[in-house]
Amino acid sequence: MIRAENIHKSYGSLQVLKGIDLTIQKGEIVSIVGASGAGKSTLLHIIGTLDRADEGKILYNDDEISKLPERKLSDFRNRHIGFVFQFHHLLPEFTALENVCIPAFIQGVSRHEAEEKAVRLLKYLKLDHRLTHKPSEMSGGEQQRLAVARALINDPAVILADEPSGNLDSKSAVELHQLFFDLREQFNQTFIIVTHNQELANMADRKLTIVDGSILQS
Repeated sequence: MIRAENIHKSYGSLQVLKGIDLTIQKGEIVSIVGASGAGKSTLLHIIGTLDRADEGKILYNDDEISKLPERKLSDFRNRHIGFVFQFHHLLPEFTALENVCIPAFIQGVSRHEAEEKAVRLLKYLKLDHRLTHKPSEMSGGEQQRLAVARALINDPAVILADEPSGNLDSKSAVELHQLFFDLREQFNQTFIIVTHNQELANMADRKLTIVDGSILQS
């Protein structure tokens, strides 16, 4: 479903990615591990079109999207890619329901349809009692599940998660990790997860290790 071909990325004289090749299948859960600074998040951001490679291609279903102009790339990202970050990036002034609906509003979905779908997702994620609560009124685990609901609202082809359990206590982390597999079971959702958590990494269908800008094993 997703192919990265010969991905190179440098920042000034620092070469971060050195010819990465990667294929992700629909419904697959892939973890990416490696030391800090190895290039894990950089690769994830390039796959997610948040950054552009200096060289190489990103293809979704055989369509090269890495050379789309910025506006079309932004639209593609909104429709096809969901993001879950270590820091939730929830908007503090909005309720849980509003936070989940925002990507759907950007896509042009009506308020009624977006809210109806958001409520279903929040109920599935056991957050339906938090609909009118703001992020500051929720626990860390609840905020991260809220971020997952927001990532799912537009039925993305893939969810990219960057250290998703990095700020959670061990119980919340285990629950979040299990949630990813439940979502794969329920929706055939695809995940690419950058993590330092070896338990989560080892649960994945495949674990990729990045060393010095190259994939060591798969």
